[in-house]
Amino acid sequence: MACSFLPLNAMLTFLDVLLTVFHITLTLFNLTGWIWKKTRKLHGVVLTATVASWFLLGIWYGWGYCPLTDWQWDIKERLGETNLPNSFIKYQADKLTGADIPSSLVDNITLGCLVGVILASLYVNIRGRKKSKA
Repeated sequence: MACSFLPLNAMLTFLDVLLTVFHITLTLFNLTGWIWKKTRKLHGVVLTATVASWFLLGIWYGWGYCPLTDWQWDIKERLGETNLPNSFIKYQADKLTGADIPSSLVDNITLGCLVGVILASLYVNIRGRKKSKA
């Protein structure tokens, strides 16, 4: 018999909230981490891991694959949620707006943001190297 401090549903709910907070924080860092000089190296690592997940793991699991979403959807399903979208961003956008935003629109905006962030990150990092050499 296992000893448990919290009932299973309470633990799953806690993990769901924890993953939501972490996922939103990670998403915001992916969008903004390039801005501050002190976070640019970490941002490069995190962004590279995100892109690798989306496109390399995506070969096997589907475009835009995110292990955090996969883990969180397992928890949500155990909590009784059904009809979860493929995208955490879509899930949160629908929840925030109360609308059923088309997946293709969310995916296109997400991809556009990714391309914008990559370009911004490359720009500030290349400009920073040129300034430090001068």
